[in-house]
Amino acid sequence: MSDALPYHIIHVPMHEPLVSPPLTRSQGNYLVFWWHEIALGQLFIEPNQEFTEEAYYSAVYAAIQPALRQYEQPHSLSSLSYSLWLHLINTDTWNAWMATALTVVLPISLPAEVPISVVICTRNRAAVLARCLKSLYAMPCRPKEIVVVDNAPTDNCTREIVQEFSGVVYIREPRIGLDIARNAGIVAAHCPVVAFIDDDVVVHPNLIFRIWETFHEPTTSAMTGLVIAAALQTEAQLIFEQHWSFNRGYVDKFYDESFLRPTAESAPRVWDIGAGANMAFRKSIFEEVGYFNELLDAGAAGCSGDSEMWYRILLHGHTIRYNPRAIVYHEHRKGMKELKRQLFYYMRGHAAAALIQHDQSPKVGYAKHTYFHLPKYYAHQIKIGFPYFRFRSRTLWAEVKGVAAGIAFYYRHRTPQRCLS
Repeated sequence: MSDALPYHIIHVPMHEPLVSPPLTRSQGNYLVFWWHEIALGQLFIEPNQEFTEEAYYSAVYAAIQPALRQYEQPHSLSSLSYSLWLHLINTDTWNAWMATALTVVLPISLPAEVPISVVICTRNRAAVLARCLKSLYAMPCRPKEIVVVDNAPTDNCTREIVQEFSGVVYIREPRIGLDIARNAGIVAAHCPVVAFIDDDVVVHPNLIFRIWETFHEPTTSAMTGLVIAAALQTEAQLIFEQHWSFNRGYVDKFYDESFLRPTAESAPRVWDIGAGANMAFRKSIFEEVGYFNELLDAGAAGCSGDSEMWYRILLHGHTIRYNPRAIVYHEHRKGMKELKRQLFYYMRGHAAAALIQHDQSPKVGYAKHTYFHLPKYYAHQIKIGFPYFRFRSRTLWAEVKGVAAGIAFYYRHRTPQRCLS
């Protein structure tokens, strides 16, 4: 596997004549297809995978077809079959067709500022925070407010970085915990929409506009957006992107109370709604459903404060939207040691959150998910990985330990939900 790395990330502009990109045959390639600022799909090409021109075009079409189908429907455009697409892609007719299909989602102009508070929770990562803030300041449409929550810092580096960016609000939260920091950011925010991004992301120039645009729909109480890998240089980064990706696809999705239909057999997969690295909420929703559960996420159980919050929002009958036009680029952890630690805490938080959600709705299958489906899943994964435990299987033991630790964590802290109201 190391010989196949790094995987080369190639952003392919489909508003230009489509030609086979300059692939590195002996290594992997990860292609993301765009029409101007709209991401349409992606394609992994494995090392030494041979493509004829016809096979390449066919794979590209398969990758972007779900997005094309979504965008063509409101305009009653004729369905773009593969043969028709092949005929159009290198002509002006293709761009005219796409311009019509994307009319609704292509802004004529962007406002210079919108009433959004962006909250960035960070701890001892001044360099990546600086990169994130630079990308925010480079946007043509900027948020009215940026709040940096410095969570239990051990030095003054974060404060010093923030002072380099005029207008950024600095909050020092001495109690360690990501959800404690998130709640401090909510309290400090003054705008009707509160967006959270991780400190290790670089934002797409239109991110804030797309978040603001999403909340024009009055029934939307929360949203998540597309997270694209910033680099696939190491095996750890590739494992994460191929098996734990934050990327939820290139088609809009809507989640409401029906997503939580009670069943004893399967648990609603609220963790599939999106990623905490790119999410936003109406500030008013926290007054109704409560703030983030401070037993969860980094500094506590380890993860899933975001999905547990989405669960509560849906439980109260509200709608969450996934908007693939709201985009950030995330830097995955590079080292295997760091990845194993990350996935240990992911699964510890996942198990703890599932049991907390079971307490809220015992008829929904979160207890069975934790005590039956997860052990069954990992028994199968161990069987597949045995005896060499390569690539995806390299992190299995950390994940299994995380599940056990999450159950233990839940029983040690089994008290009424620790969130603000």
